[in-house]
Amino acid sequence: MAPAPLEDLQCAANGNGAAPPRKPPPAPAGGDGELRWLRRCVEAAGKGFAIGAGLKGGLALFSVLVRIRSRHSPRSRKAGAMSNEEAVVLALKETLRYGLFLGTFAGSYVSVDEYIAAVWGRKRTARWRSLLAGLIAGPSMLLTGPGTQHTSLAIYILMRAAVLASRCGIKSKRFGKICKPLTWSNGDIFLMCLASAQILSAYILNQDSLPSSYKSFLNKHGGKDLTILQGVKDIVNHTALNNLAGIEKYYKSVGVDIKLDPNMKVPCPIVHGNQSCTGHVFSFLLQAYGRAVPVYVPVYLVPALVVHRQHLMKRPYTILGKSLLGIARSSMFLSVYCASAWAWTCLLFRTFQSANTPLVILGTFPTGLALFIEKKSRRIEISLYCLARAIESFFTCMTDAGLCPPILQIKRADVVVFSIATSIIMHCYAQEREVFRSKYLNVLDWVFGVPPPLDNEGKSGYLPDDEAKKCQ
Repeated sequence: MAPAPLEDLQCAANGNGAAPPRKPPPAPAGGDGELRWLRRCVEAAGKGFAIGAGLKGGLALFSVLVRIRSRHSPRSRKAGAMSNEEAVVLALKETLRYGLFLGTFAGSYVSVDEYIAAVWGRKRTARWRSLLAGLIAGPSMLLTGPGTQHTSLAIYILMRAAVLASRCGIKSKRFGKICKPLTWSNGDIFLMCLASAQILSAYILNQDSLPSSYKSFLNKHGGKDLTILQGVKDIVNHTALNNLAGIEKYYKSVGVDIKLDPNMKVPCPIVHGNQSCTGHVFSFLLQAYGRAVPVYVPVYLVPALVVHRQHLMKRPYTILGKSLLGIARSSMFLSVYCASAWAWTCLLFRTFQSANTPLVILGTFPTGLALFIEKKSRRIEISLYCLARAIESFFTCMTDAGLCPPILQIKRADVVVFSIATSIIMHCYAQEREVFRSKYLNVLDWVFGVPPPLDNEGKSGYLPDDEAKKCQ
């Protein structure tokens, strides 16, 4: 298990920063006890649909607006490219699919949970009911499309489940000592360094192992033309430099006249042309910051306008000031992250006067230290997000090399991993609620309802929204 940061893990031990343990009052008795389970299922499915459609629809809308804005760009007019009308139709389909996915997941979980509780008793099945219900609801991921793989999402959810399980282990008397290494205060930074070593070395040496959307993101913020990356890859793999003319042509197109040596051992001239390694880091950093700002503007301003709209009217300067500070900080993180990747690799190449795969991996490992720039509360989220993609890339590389065991080559392994992860998460939600942060717990309570006490054997449903709010 990967170590989690001390701040997050201590929440499990003392409740500081996490949702405080709470014991909801008994659900009110009523004459419609037999129908409460049905109302709970319908409400959970509807709220799940709203979350799935809202999240995916928002991202799809942003993507469509970007396409429409750039429709006059020559680069956007490629043969066989999707038209704006087709993009809108696809966005609507994806929005519906993700709404059905989360709606079906929530409805399935609640249905199985209520059925088991009704047949075998809520208190008797408390230890395993949510575990099984989460496992059964997991295959609802197939509703996003039978041919659509979601390996990165599944691994990310598994990482979240691992964090929750580690918090449970730390507060456990039986496993507390075993989980002691997971209390590292900077475990999130270590995870980010591990993820960076795989992601960035794959970005240079094997881009096909990365998800297509993530590959496009790295190609944009990595700031290097594909001809340059291919040249670096050829030197690292000790193959013939067959495209030096293409690299020289690219540099000439940006106003740099350079003549490359076909016998070079260090790819620094390919990476930054006539610039020195130090000069390249600073110039790249400025350019990378300009590319990073547009990424984080919607990340911070949209929640400020939607989630915090009430506070925005009362304290506009405070909310907008925090948003602008967050944009500046996160943009600096991403730009330093990308710039340091080239800085460390150039340093090692120059030091050893050689270029090989181990040096690329070693040079991209400390790149994760840039995460120190980010706010502490965001570090674990970013590190887990990157680690999920790093794990997917790693196993893709292993499979391509013929080193992956056949048991790991399941056709829909993403569904299997997602189901296992959701079973762990839902079990923790029902039995170990204090290991959740309050913001996540509030969302789950809104969708599924606050779990009733275990001794409430006669009640057949979770608390409705108005009663749940009283408990919070």
